[in-house]
Amino acid sequence: MRRWNGWGDDTIEFALNEDALAFLAQRIGHGSPVADAAYEQACAQIAPSRLAPHPLIDTAPEVRLRNALGQSLPDWLRLRHGVIETAPDGVAYPESPEQVRALLEYARQHGVVVIPQGGGTSVAGHLTAPAGDQPVLAVNLTRLRQLHYLDTESQLATFGAGVFGPDLEAQLRARGYTLGHFPQSFEYSTLGGWVVTRSSGQQSLRYGRIEQMFKGGKVETPAGTLDIPTFPASAAGTDLREMVLGSEGRMGILTEATVRVTPVPEYEAFHAVFFPDWQAAETAVRHVVQAGLSLSMLRLSNPLETTTMLALAGHKKLISALERYLGWRGCKDGKCMLMIGVSGRQGAAKAALKDALELTRPHGGVHIGRAMGDKWKQNRFRNVYLRNAAWAHGYAIDTVETAVDWPRVGTMMRAVEAAATAALAEHGEQVHTYTHLSHLYAQGASVYTTFVYRLAGGYESDLARWRSLKQAASMAIVENGGTISHQHGVGSDHAPYLVAEKGELGLAAMRAMFAYFDPQQIMNPGKLLP
Repeated sequence: MRRWNGWGDDTIEFALNEDALAFLAQRIGHGSPVADAAYEQACAQIAPSRLAPHPLIDTAPEVRLRNALGQSLPDWLRLRHGVIETAPDGVAYPESPEQVRALLEYARQHGVVVIPQGGGTSVAGHLTAPAGDQPVLAVNLTRLRQLHYLDTESQLATFGAGVFGPDLEAQLRARGYTLGHFPQSFEYSTLGGWVVTRSSGQQSLRYGRIEQMFKGGKVETPAGTLDIPTFPASAAGTDLREMVLGSEGRMGILTEATVRVTPVPEYEAFHAVFFPDWQAAETAVRHVVQAGLSLSMLRLSNPLETTTMLALAGHKKLISALERYLGWRGCKDGKCMLMIGVSGRQGAAKAALKDALELTRPHGGVHIGRAMGDKWKQNRFRNVYLRNAAWAHGYAIDTVETAVDWPRVGTMMRAVEAAATAALAEHGEQVHTYTHLSHLYAQGASVYTTFVYRLAGGYESDLARWRSLKQAASMAIVENGGTISHQHGVGSDHAPYLVAEKGELGLAAMRAMFAYFDPQQIMNPGKLLP
């Protein structure tokens, strides 16, 4: 069963070994485990529903609790400490666009706030019910999950927007196709969620971000149904898809999405390359990505993330032997690891890998084969379970991510890490912070930073630590010219920083568009726009 107050399936554990715990203790001190609130205690906090009866709406406290929050650290703090505060007054599980339309009409008539929901994996505060007098309805779309049509000539597939990643891929692969969209949340996130938050998958270098995949669909809005047809290209004014991409439920509910698919690749491999230092590594990956090779992934870890990954890997003797070999090849304390992925026809994929490796050699790149790449692929959707394991030992894990042009990549990385360090120092705490470039472009790269720090043990004190860290890291992003979100969307956590990117005129245009589709402003208020 899925955890109600953590990540993923409650039968899956991704434990921290003794060496990993010793590593964390050395870096930031020993953690003190925090006692979690009981499920029954959390359910008891759910207030009586304020919704008028409707045959599609479930008002049971247990159902409302499980649809109340996402996976951000503030969401975890509320669930783990049992401080629920707000929750939807009811949850609906529509099974057709017609039922979604009926629910929106019900909400319009009764002045009900609507929060669209998919897999509940948001880490930016997309799902929090607003406080106030208006009742709140969560519309969970996960029963809209069928593959409606596969056009093999155009390589387009139409799905219900609530389909989970594994179900989507299973339905396609049974017919020889793949979407190729693999965010770390893949197992529990949905197609609709990917579209409305502008998600990016781990192999976006080959398959593209979700905006390259999304070709059309249907959106139920309070003002009516928006039907977006598919075209290979169009010069006919504003692209309606762009209104939906990144809209985060503010204009309506995406019920159906048509996406570009490709045949399942006949060959796929992930190889690891080490560099002696960050400057050499960053220069190398920039040259590789700007060469336009047919790669599926480039993922570069900075020195501390590389050290952390090796410390958490286990297999102490093998890692020790690897460290000795890399030291002999000039990759010592400041070494950085690059993961290179290739997918496609075997000959073309191997040729692209060969070209990429040749481009890394002048920068001191040391190719160690695919063993670490195979291990990464095996665990790429399980590493997020480390959040559960870290919490059990008294540690919190959080992340921020941005994207900037190449001249600012290194500066951004250092600024975000320094801001987090200073923010936790104000609480008398240390933070273990490390960064990787998760998606690379000819123009620049995403910069994805992870923070590990000790829990204080109380809701208010833990929330204060998070707020300090989040604000400091977000301000560092804004001040260094980065987007406030490369792949996680805006929600409520990032909304205060959006004006730096869009400007007041841009925000006003967004408000006007959403108001046209949602005149009563019942769709997910408080999210995306500050």
